[in-house]
Amino acid sequence: MNTPTDARQYAPATQRNREPILEVLLRVLPPSGNILEIASGTGEHAVFLAPRLSPRQWIPSDPNPLLLSSINAWRDRNPSDNLHPPYQIDARDSLWSIEETGIPVNAIVNINMIHISPWSACLGLMAGANRLLSPGGILYLYGPFKRGGEHTSSSNLAFDGSLRAQNPEWGVRNLEDVAKAANAQGLNLLEVIPMPANNLSVVFQR
Repeated sequence: MNTPTDARQYAPATQRNREPILEVLLRVLPPSGNILEIASGTGEHAVFLAPRLSPRQWIPSDPNPLLLSSINAWRDRNPSDNLHPPYQIDARDSLWSIEETGIPVNAIVNINMIHISPWSACLGLMAGANRLLSPGGILYLYGPFKRGGEHTSSSNLAFDGSLRAQNPEWGVRNLEDVAKAANAQGLNLLEVIPMPANNLSVVFQR
């Protein structure tokens, strides 16, 4: 699908979930300020969401150099005044590169990461949100979750099995465990919103 001059990567789920995610973000994000996206992946969400969330500034990031190239390639094809170049950030790190710039972060958005990464990435995300967000700042998560230790659908059960087969450290997380980790970092659970395809939007506030 890609040519040597086109570094764009593609995540098919983006086409399906971007509109429902936008609808929630328009409601829960602060009306202005800097939005840091952790684990931007291909960059497809960034180029879709940024112009529609203006005047908010959208700052993508990812730890993977291949995906950083994809984000930049998508930015080149779909420029937006409020879409910034990506930072190389691994959520597990105790200091994120954006912290060294002094740029204030008003909200953090994290889509489809914590089930496709070790639990330490979720803990790192919560710690980073604690460090970066000022009181009232928002942390938004999107993805599949278990509730009360149980999967919410048979498809999520099967998905969890496939994830753990790829990497034993991956897997669909229990929402209560995620909320507990967030609470330990001064983040309070505000809202849980059912989304298409048995996913959830989960909103925390610093």
